[in-house]
Amino acid sequence: MDGKLLARIGAIVFVAIAIAIAIAITATAIQMTRKEDVPAEAPARLIQPDSAPLRQGQRRCQQLGQKVADDAECLRVWAETRDRFLGRTRAPAAPAAPEGR
Repeated sequence: MDGKLLARIGAIVFVAIAIAIAIAITATAIQMTRKEDVPAEAPARLIQPDSAPLRQGQRRCQQLGQKVADDAECLRVWAETRDRFLGRTRAPAAPAAPEGR
């Protein structure tokens, strides 16, 4: 290799490194001047106050151990918990039969 070719390669490498450094500095400056997005309102609570009895029922059933399979109240609590988790709504109760027939 002659001296001119080596000088050109060195200049190209130097310019490439200088450009990479300039891009890194610019990206850092942009990132440092960005403002954090603050949520407009506080996140909603996941547990609604009306679910407190359900939660208490879940805790009671949790403590029963194997006896829970025979407990009708625990089976009801589990069904309600499952329906809430899956987003199902309760089926309306069967309409009462008219009296006098």
